[in-house]
Amino acid sequence: MTTRKNWSKEVTEKSIALDLEAGVFSWKDPKRIAASLKRSADESTRRKTTAFQSAMSMLNFYINRAGKNLSSERKKVLGQVKIELRKLFRRI
Repeated sequence: MTTRKNWSKEVTEKSIALDLEAGVFSWKDPKRIAASLKRSADESTRRKTTAFQSAMSMLNFYINRAGKNLSSERKKVLGQVKIELRKLFRRI
């Protein structure tokens, strides 16, 4: 049973829509993170939206849940991941 405190961790680890690689949000390379999110979204058969929306939603979910605990360096890397995702999905 999930405690109220750990619900977001469980969503990140056991997302219904995407099967994420372990530790994907702790990597330092924005291109590698974006490629992994794209791959997970493209391969998912359970998502309810487009692959781009699923990947971006999972990234935003992580950023929003981490909130004040993200260092400025981490925020910068994850912001770059958004740009890389847009490039990979040809949304720029």
